[in-house]
Amino acid sequence: MAVKLLEYYKHDIEQLQLVPSGGGRFEVTVDDSLIFSKLGTDRFPEYGEVKDAIEASIAG
Repeated sequence: MAVKLLEYYKHDIEQLQLVPSGGGRFEVTVDDSLIFSKLGTDRFPEYGEVKDAIEASIAG
């Protein structure tokens, strides 16, 4: 998913950071705002879901 996001946003992104962690955590943040949490939803996100959440975050 990180590769797809990096390819899609290659002209807009300043930084993409992958932080290894344990305990089943998978979180996506944009400018320090949490936009998806696997721990909160108890599932792994679909690519389009994360992309749409990123779009909504940067648009508003």
